[in-house]
Amino acid sequence: MIEEEQLGNITAVQTQKNVFSLEGKLALITGGGSGIGFDIAQCMIRAGARVVITGRREYALKESISLLGSAAQYVVNDVTELNSLEGLVEHIETQIGPIDILVNNAGINMKKPALDVSDEDFQKIVHTNLNSVFALTRVCARRMINRQSGSILMISSMAAYYGIDRVVAYAASKSGVEGMVKVLASEFSKYNVRVNAIAPGFIETAMMRTAMNSDPDRMNKALGRTPMAKFGKPDDIGWAAVFLASEAAKYITGASLPVDGGNSIGF
Repeated sequence: MIEEEQLGNITAVQTQKNVFSLEGKLALITGGGSGIGFDIAQCMIRAGARVVITGRREYALKESISLLGSAAQYVVNDVTELNSLEGLVEHIETQIGPIDILVNNAGINMKKPALDVSDEDFQKIVHTNLNSVFALTRVCARRMINRQSGSILMISSMAAYYGIDRVVAYAASKSGVEGMVKVLASEFSKYNVRVNAIAPGFIETAMMRTAMNSDPDRMNKALGRTPMAKFGKPDDIGWAAVFLASEAAKYITGASLPVDGGNSIGF
């Protein structure tokens, strides 16, 4: 027999808004003008959110805004310029609205044998993918903690899950992101600010197709260990981001969600 408390909970769920909705939320998505960032923006808008996308190329941001529609705005910003991030967030919060969701999507990769990676190469990847992510997260988290509400999403990688050759700097940066998610979740969650990561598998972006087409052995290896035997689509990451940012995931924090067709558990 169903307990009264359970019945009450079921009724409450049925009468409340869709728990997967992001209606009334504002999301800041770095690198949102292209690739996976654009699809995250698109999915969040479809879930009811307003979005602010950032990037270095204004023409690309304008083009993306024309496709995303009136729920999207852009701000030109380079996340690697750490001293600009306080001003970025201040501008958004005073001119557009409080940031409810932060998606740290901007990042770069480099495929090169480890022995050929210079200190400058390594530092550039780590600075973009890790240092800037922490700096922007810190700025946003201060405000979220003050409001006792917020969701912070990091973009991790399969490169943080297991050894992939020729991406040592990228793997190091994403492994750092994974560690940061756990620590920040342990510190922020008591303030109702959740911190999670999405670890994309092999997702069909223009960059990935170019890389795979130039390295068929790598493509066959990637597909061969993916149980679903196909590459993912950018909106697979977008909808995962919507879920983790929504009330449906209100008891999830410190997690890293692989969206990879089973690649991370494939043989």
